[in-house]
Amino acid sequence: MSSLIGMDLADLIEALGSQQPAFRARQVYEGLYRQQASDLIQISALPAALRSDLASRHALGLPEIARLYESSDGTRRYLLRLEDGRTVETVLMPEGERNTICISSQVGCPVDCKFCMTALLGLERSLTAGEIVGQVLLVVRANQLRTEPQRLNIVMMGQGEPLLNLANVIKATQILLDPAGFGLSPRRITISTAGITPKIEELGRQPVRPKLALSLNASTEEMRQQLMPITRKYHLKDLLAACKAYPLRPWEKLTFEYVLLKGVNDSDADARRVVKLLANLNAKVNLIAFNPGPEIPYETPDAERVASFQSIVRRSLPCFVRKPRGLDIYAACGQLKRAEAGEA
Repeated sequence: MSSLIGMDLADLIEALGSQQPAFRARQVYEGLYRQQASDLIQISALPAALRSDLASRHALGLPEIARLYESSDGTRRYLLRLEDGRTVETVLMPEGERNTICISSQVGCPVDCKFCMTALLGLERSLTAGEIVGQVLLVVRANQLRTEPQRLNIVMMGQGEPLLNLANVIKATQILLDPAGFGLSPRRITISTAGITPKIEELGRQPVRPKLALSLNASTEEMRQQLMPITRKYHLKDLLAACKAYPLRPWEKLTFEYVLLKGVNDSDADARRVVKLLANLNAKVNLIAFNPGPEIPYETPDAERVASFQSIVRRSLPCFVRKPRGLDIYAACGQLKRAEAGEA
């Protein structure tokens, strides 16, 4: 039984069959994504017989909440069970009247970053477009979130490397950005990549796409190879060339993320090298003080070291320090490993 969540309008026209007029597919599409129906019965515009027929042939396809962890800072980490029994994580981070949902694109991750707990899982499989969209729909409904463009951000920074699942990521993005679908603004969806250079070029050719963030995490090629072995295949100079060629929209900057590891990549000299690397790009930098976790052999730098690094970079580029969220429930950046809250 196939899932309806993740189908675009063309898929739904095919799923309903030639005996149904095309406007019925549009009603299903709007019911799934704009109205965020939790079952087919809620799509009241459809005749009862059609709802019954669809239900007999298709599942809605939303993931199931297997566990929910709640942080003292309001962050919620969802362990979601997929149809095949595998699990994936999604994080809700409230901030005043604005909410950010961090979603996953794969079960586990094939990119072996040495400072990230998700890397310890390896890759089990990529998510379908429906499993990507379904994370958003489930968290929005579970928390009764308002979804006006200025109130909700989606970041594909959970488990997985989005650019190694690009077809499904783009299809999910198109549904989330479609005014007749979920209706978000392109300014409100960001995907983060470790730097899969050919896929960056492919992403740039997409007419509908999210914003792009790149994990830099090192100021030299040698250091990046140690921290992010994937750079042995996708070299730093080629990544920066792809970034230079990337077709930014008038309102857009590239975001470079930099995880600061105590005594490893957090010196003033590192900061000056980062400025030099990014000097010719329309970019901003997000600094992330390392979020610790079991089996990860790094430490968090002191606040003074983070501030010094930021002060050097921000003389040349916009530079922000990302506030950690959900540390007590292993929901912060780099901590998603299906860990039990409080695991040591």
